[in-house]
Amino acid sequence: MKTTQTAGGRTRAVIYCRISQDRTGAGLGVDRQREDCEALATRMDWDVLETYVDNDISAFSGKKRPAYRRMLADLDEGKATVVIVWHTDRLTRSIVELEEYIDLSDRRGISTHTVQAGTVDLATPSGRMTARILGAVARQESEHKGERVARARRQKALAGEWMGGIRPFGWGMPTGAMRTKVDRKTGEEVEVPELDMMRAVPEEAEALRYWTDQMLSGGSIKSLVRWCADKGVTTTRGNAVTHADMRDMLMRPRNAGIAVYRGEEVGRGKWDPIVDETKYRAVVAILKDPARRTTPGATPKWLGSLLYRCGRGDCPHFVYVTQSGGKAYPSYRCQSPHGGGRRAETVDQFVEDTIVERLSRADAHELLLPAPDDVDVAGLQAEAEEIRGRMRDLGGLFGAGQIDMVAFTEGTDTARAQLDGVTVRLARAATVDPLVDLVGAPDVRKAWKGMPLDRQRTVLRSLVEVTLKTPRPGRMPDGGYFDYEAVVFKWKRG
Repeated sequence: MKTTQTAGGRTRAVIYCRISQDRTGAGLGVDRQREDCEALATRMDWDVLETYVDNDISAFSGKKRPAYRRMLADLDEGKATVVIVWHTDRLTRSIVELEEYIDLSDRRGISTHTVQAGTVDLATPSGRMTARILGAVARQESEHKGERVARARRQKALAGEWMGGIRPFGWGMPTGAMRTKVDRKTGEEVEVPELDMMRAVPEEAEALRYWTDQMLSGGSIKSLVRWCADKGVTTTRGNAVTHADMRDMLMRPRNAGIAVYRGEEVGRGKWDPIVDETKYRAVVAILKDPARRTTPGATPKWLGSLLYRCGRGDCPHFVYVTQSGGKAYPSYRCQSPHGGGRRAETVDQFVEDTIVERLSRADAHELLLPAPDDVDVAGLQAEAEEIRGRMRDLGGLFGAGQIDMVAFTEGTDTARAQLDGVTVRLARAATVDPLVDLVGAPDVRKAWKGMPLDRQRTVLRSLVEVTLKTPRPGRMPDGGYFDYEAVVFKWKRG
């Protein structure tokens, strides 16, 4: 193809570089690709106007390549007539993208030159055929590589081995050796410590166990996220722990030594389990509970917000705290517009005093829920393994064509329902009564004060229902104006 020249007789060219984990060009950083492409431009006496770079973005995956799209837009506007790449598969491995590139090249008179494969003349039928063949070969290589990787990952999962990927929080002790990896940002090879993914990191393992116990004692994900921020605990990538991060880490089967492949449990892992399986199952049951609020909104700042009931007439609503009486006088008011309010600080203090007094009595132990002695943990775990085995067998039968999709779907749906039932029963054996840390404490008030607000609210929710009745007007017998008798307690235990 004839290339268009500038007024000074020199050809306008651009360079495109991309680094990924593909075999062709693997280990070649962007700088190396750029150097080779610039050397080709120098030999051909071309002017390189710009270099476009996409780092760690596969041309096969379909992910958006911003630099590539910007280059196409510039070429369409006539910026250059030559594109230089290290190899054709650095440019694209998508048939659809290739046809788009061929159409653009034909319309704008663009020629493509590669360091490794020479000139690709898209102006002729034979050149376009060659480009399409190269594209099909590159796509087949990517698909074949994907199949090999999937088979290897499945084999490792079934063997209980580490399948690779981002280091999971809790595991990865340095072995003392070093290994070479490609930096995602620069494409250059760097030396990093070799990690043993079968061994737990002590401080991270302790954090996982603490989070699990907090959830089983009535804690919330929000409180654990705040705990991480206060303690400076981050994800393994060094980012702040978010609500989604915390939920994912708590629900990860690896915590209990369970190997998973494509979302299905496939056996036991060879790594160090950090959390007891019974506790792990209980946390999963708590977080998957349909009754659990998943969009709680703002974090409550008051003990009884949306927990105390409104007792005015037959009103079915709960109360929340407003500052309608001024910032100095926050008050509990009903969600309905019928008016009336009670001083929030006074109500909460009275409720706290009442709960502390009740849990300080000699018979407070009678309020504790009975231990789940009727739960056969070992039996339930064996039953769960048997159900998961049936699910794997169903998958094998379907893959072999011995059962159809209807039978496979019905069988797996039934097995999952059975497994959910077993998980709920296992959760009973691990869930901690929220009153445990208070009943029998040497100083119940001190123990109560030491609890975060979400734990106090869990105790309140479990122990008593508080209703704010319409208060009597005027001065009360104690000389004050707060009607304590209008705060009604309905105990749920004892």
